Amino acid sequence: MHMTTIALLLAILGLVASAFLVGGVICAATLGFGIYLFLKEKTIENLRIIAISAAGVILPIIMYLNTYGFHLPYQDDSDRSAFSTILATNYGNLGIDIFGKEKPKETASAEEAPIQEDEAANAENLDDAASSATSGENLESALARLKDKNEKAEEEADSGASGSIFESLDSIRKEDKNKGGIVSIAPSDDNMPSYGGLPVGTMLVAQYFREDDHNCNPVLVLQNKTGDLVRYECRFIARDKDGEELATSEKTVEVVRNEALFVFEGRFDKRDLGGNIPDSYEFSITKREPYEEDMANLVSVYTATEGSSALLTAENKSDRKVKVDAYVLFFDGSELVDCMWMIPQNTDEVCLDPGSAATIKGDAYYRFDRVETFYTAYEAVGEG
Repeated sequence: MHMTTIALLLAILGLVASAFLVGGVICAATLGFGIYLFLKEKTIENLRIIAISAAGVILPIIMYLNTYGFHLPYQDDSDRSAFSTILATNYGNLGIDIFGKEKPKETASAEEAPIQEDEAANAENLDDAASSATSGENLESALARLKDKNEKAEEEADSGASGSIFESLDSIRKEDKNKGGIVSIAPSDDNMPSYGGLPVGTMLVAQYFREDDHNCNPVLVLQNKTGDLVRYECRFIARDKDGEELATSEKTVEVVRNEALFVFEGRFDKRDLGGNIPDSYEFSITKREPYEEDMANLVSVYTATEGSSALLTAENKSDRKVKVDAYVLFFDGSELVDCMWMIPQNTDEVCLDPGSAATIKGDAYYRFDRVETFYTAYEAVGEG
């Protein structure tokens, strides 16, 4: 058989095998041989060998970049090898479950039905509130009705649960742990090792650690029991297994009333962590007198859910501009799956005009069944 024909057949074989990564080596060899043949005899047949071989070399590279980007392979929650992870990721993006471990569509549909009913009910609540406001009912009454409906729905949802934020994963029903084929508890790892210091009179209520494809987020829920208005500052440090600092994240909460709950969220870009999650994180919290005037007693905040989104509405009942900093935590069972910093606004600045209200929408990346909202409010000094 002619050498050109053999090289062409090897190039085609390598291209097919490249769809499963292993053909890259064959294509690299035939690419070099094809270039040699082309330099020796410039024909269209030799160009075909070069083109097919080049495609077979590029395909595995694209599949790798689509999975890990420009980072070295890192371990995920599936415990698969890097080879299996690359195949699963790329074929999964095409809708092909190459390892045959996805749940049947019939099961997913059956489990999604209750979620869709809840979503429809929440959407109806929002439509009712909007209709009442536009038909002559004042804004305060409409917001009050929305708040009452959401509180009633939350009470019904929690009627069979302990209500503790430290609820064990063992208490979550088996059918609720995986909804629609999604491992909904995966984003949160509440057992992430952490250590830190708190000011006197500040209590740690709950702590979580969640991650997605791009970020790692330690989340702290705290309570001010100092008896005073306090400004809190927090510095998060991500550390590796040797305790070396990988990255830092700093946040401030301007004004917290006595007995109020508030949230600190650290945010670490995985690009700064080499594509991995830290082995532990440290937090350091300090307090001081606030610079701003507390306005929380003149602000009302309501949160409703609609599909995969949360709608947060803040009403400023004062005669001054107010800034509202809110955190909405999304839970699936007792697992934190998303955390959003939301600032409702109706001016060119990030604040609320006197006697006005505004709504902001946040879309959750993961499936959730309830939300918790924490907020602070203070006078928007210097705004406008």
